[in-house]
Amino acid sequence: MKDVCVIGAGACGISAIRQLKAAGLDPVCYEKGSDVGGVWRYNNDNGHSAAYRSLHINTNRYMMAYPDFPMPETYPMFPHHSDIIRYFEAYTTHYELRPHIRFRTEVQDVSQLPGGGWRVRTDAGTEDFRHVVIANGHHWNPRWPEPPFPGTFTGEIMHSHSYREVSQVQNRDVLILGLGNSAADIACEAARLHTGKVVISTRSGAYITPNWLLGMPFDSLASPFTAMLPLPLKRLLLYASLYLARGAQTSYGVPVPKRPILTEHPTVSQDLLPLAGRGQIRFKPNISRYEGREVYFEDGSHESFDLIIYATGYRITFPFLRYEAFDVSATNELRLYHKVIHPDYPGLYFAGLIQPLGAIMPLADVQNQWIARLITGQCRLPAPAQMQATIESDRTNMQKQYLHRPRHTVQVDFFEYKSLIVREMKKMKTS
Repeated sequence: MKDVCVIGAGACGISAIRQLKAAGLDPVCYEKGSDVGGVWRYNNDNGHSAAYRSLHINTNRYMMAYPDFPMPETYPMFPHHSDIIRYFEAYTTHYELRPHIRFRTEVQDVSQLPGGGWRVRTDAGTEDFRHVVIANGHHWNPRWPEPPFPGTFTGEIMHSHSYREVSQVQNRDVLILGLGNSAADIACEAARLHTGKVVISTRSGAYITPNWLLGMPFDSLASPFTAMLPLPLKRLLLYASLYLARGAQTSYGVPVPKRPILTEHPTVSQDLLPLAGRGQIRFKPNISRYEGREVYFEDGSHESFDLIIYATGYRITFPFLRYEAFDVSATNELRLYHKVIHPDYPGLYFAGLIQPLGAIMPLADVQNQWIARLITGQCRLPAPAQMQATIESDRTNMQKQYLHRPRHTVQVDFFEYKSLIVREMKKMKTS
């Protein structure tokens, strides 16, 4: 039986290989595609990439980089996806990870063995492992509106996951449902063409945060110190920073939620407010029904469109895990100890199954350090009952801040979560 299997060679998977290898283990990674990068590889042949040609990261290069492998200073502050892929390739080469990766290999089933360990079946065969690290990501299985809107739309409908090129929206009247990061990016790209109307339909609006404030990356304002502040004070500081950056959001015609800021994942866009202020992007409430190409909204208004893009997020799914505990696509709520470990399935770990207020790669890296220490015995876990109690407590605390919706079930605050995992590694160190 081999040491450990890693599923997926994206941002979190290659970090897992690196940390497991550094701990003296010999990981085997299965990757469906032909190269590293996961969702960041444009037109990835694994079929799961959500990257579009114009995509840039929305966290700055210092915040996003792996802690022990900074991004080149020649990179722009918010690099293009092609820069990120070159960075992943350099990381993979530097730490000699490729010999551990079996490309073009799809995992089909992961089953618990009666005596301990896991059997992993791929399209190339079957192997047994003591441990399995799942790093296949959670931004690849599109979530569609449920229940569907009444009526039939006779134009084209697509999910933002399928958006690749600006030509897909050129010379078309476009309606985008949702106001997350992808919705904002696509709306801005379509609006700059000046070839058709661009409308965003949103149930309740969103708080729009810029990339820059006073010449500094906006996300660099966050720090371990601000993470320690009480939530009301955090909100006050963020409100003040946003007002300083661009004044009142409603002045641009962009709806603001009635709920407080930091109750949901923010939408990052430097361009949305100016384009909306010039009338190039307009806003409507939620859809009520379809009639041909006519879309009716909840305020009673209606307009005709050629294309509707559902920017409605993703389902958390693991098609190779056929256990009821991991069938959470309806709710996206997988109950894991510190978002990594299910108490009832020893030897199974999840890397990167989080939605941070900040960059995911440094957090996945510290998760993988913890996983490596657990596997090698440098750390140990609490009893299952204690882990279950912690899971319930964390869930209750998260719901005190965030809306109880599928997109917020894996939400974490960057510095708080990083400190939590670091404390866990120290607290559970064995003698």
